Formats: sequence, C-alpha cells, structure tokens
Amino acid sequence: MPDFSRLRPHSSQGWLAWVLVAFILFFSVTSDQFLTVQNLLDLAESYAVTGIFALGLFLVLVTGGIDISFAAVASVVQYLIATLFVQFQFDNAALSILLAIVCGTTFGVINALLITSLRVVSIIITISMQSLLFGLLMWVTGGKSLYSLPDWWITLRSVLPFTWQGNSFQVGLPLATMLVIAGLTALLLNKTNLGRQLYAVGGDAESARRIGIRVGLIHVFAYGWLGAMAAIGGLVQVYRMGEVVPNALVGGELDVLAATVLGGASLMGGKGTVSGTLMGVFLIAILKNGLNLIGVSNYFMNIVVGGVIMVAIAVTHYKKRKETDVSFV
Repeated sequence: MPDFSRLRPHSSQGWLAWVLVAFILFFSVTSDQFLTVQNLLDLAESYAVTGIFALGLFLVLVTGGIDISFAAVASVVQYLIATLFVQFQFDNAALSILLAIVCGTTFGVINALLITSLRVVSIIITISMQSLLFGLLMWVTGGKSLYSLPDWWITLRSVLPFTWQGNSFQVGLPLATMLVIAGLTALLLNKTNLGRQLYAVGGDAESARRIGIRVGLIHVFAYGWLGAMAAIGGLVQVYRMGEVVPNALVGGELDVLAATVLGGASLMGGKGTVSGTLMGVFLIAILKNGLNLIGVSNYFMNIVVGGVIMVAIAVTHYKKRKETDVSFV
C-alpha cells in the first residue's frame, strides 16, 4: 500500500504549494483560457509590482513591524521623477533611478526613526505617513496625470524571449526585475549576518538587544529597504502602464499584505521566506485571474481576498500560540 504520509506538508510553504496546485487545477478545468503560456506570463507580469512591494514589506514583517505607506511612497516617487522630466527635461535614466531609490529609502528611514524615537506602534506611524504623503500629492498635483515621459521609462524591452510549441513569447522587464530582487532578498536573509539579525529582532527584540544587536539600526534598514522597493515598484508600474496616475497604487495595500501573510510571514515577526512570499503573491494573482475568467464579480474577488487573509492570520496566530504554550495541563 503506498505511503502518502511523505506528501503531507510540514511547513506553511508546503501547505501553500498544495493550495496553489489545487487552484491551478480547478481553474484549468473551469476555463480553457487559464492554463496557457500567454495568460500565465501576463499574470506574472501584471503582479510583478505587487511582488516587488511584497518582498519589501516582508523584511519589515520579519522584524516585527508593519508598514502600509509604501504605495503612497511609490506614488510620490513616480510623480517626482516624471515632474523632473516635464519641468526640466531631466532625461538621465541612471540618475533618475538612483534618485528614486534614494527618495524611497529616505521615506522608509523617516518611518523607522519616528517609530523608534517616539516608541509608537508602527502601524500608527505608517498610516499617518500614508495619509500625509498621499494627501500632499493629491493637493499639490490636483490629481493630474502625467503622460509626457522619457523614452527610457516607457519603451518596452524584451528581456528573455523564447519559443513554445511554435509560438514566440517573452519574459518582460517587470517579471525579470521582481525575480532579481527576490534573489537578492533571499541572499540577504539566508546568507548574511544581517539577515540573521533581522530574524532575531523579529523573534524577540529584547533578547536581540541583550546580545548586542542594534535593534534601532535593524529597523532603519528594514524600513529603508521597503522604501527602496516601493520606489522600484513605482518605476516598474509606470513602465507597464506608460503614464503616471497619482492615485493608481494607493488602495492596493491589502493584496500586498495578504501575499506576505499567506507566504508564511508572521505579523509578530521572526518568520517567513522569500519563496513563500512569492507563492503568496501568485496565489492572490491566480485567485483574481481565475475568478475573472469564470465570470465572478469583482466585488466577490475582494471578499475572497479578505477571507483568505483572515484565515491566514488566524492560522499564523494559532500556530504561534501552540509553539509558545508551555502549560502542563
């Protein structure tokens, strides 16, 4: 008799992989448009920005914090780079990208410094920052979109063209960028001392402080990293859409948070992996794409995403409580 116990997942990433397989099979049966190379590539490209944001947010969650201001940061950075071109014809690609990353990192560092110096819960500070940045952006710009953008930013590029069953396809720049960032994040967390310190701070900040880890600097790095990812994600989103719309990104924070939590990151810190985060991103993508293909209402999609994140948080808290339960009763 075959032993099926080997197939039983032993981690949250294992369970998530099975859930992904189950949904892929379900949508493949219910829609003949789902399991096609072009649809899967389009799906990955369209959720690459969500993936970049999620990889940044993942580092903050690992340290035990939370930041929801990244979409507003990305929007401000987009408009800043576009305005430099429109007003001053600043058309240097390398310097523009560097300036965007520096600005995004600066906003992240400001968040970290406010959280550590004021000793306020991170979600309160980042909600305030989100409201402040987005409000200022809409007030200063009047909500006006920008369409005159430099060629380096909106010219579509083929990164990895390939042929499948006689048809030509390509992996675009957004997906390639997300995969490179995922590789760098995995190296940082798994192969460096800084990565171990990030997990240690999230596991128990006081214990980490007692063994000499500078907790404040770790938080500065994590929030700064998210700010940089917000800037890169913002640039990639404009590359995909060909325009700068001030309110295009704000409001999508739930998908990013859902992806990171689904991927195994704990809201209490110290847990999660890069591979799990990517699986969480593509689970949300598959759910929305599959439900759309079978004709489900957009409103119901939001119900599904909200329900999924609630279940994931409940499971995460239950597992954490079971791990720390030392009662003898």
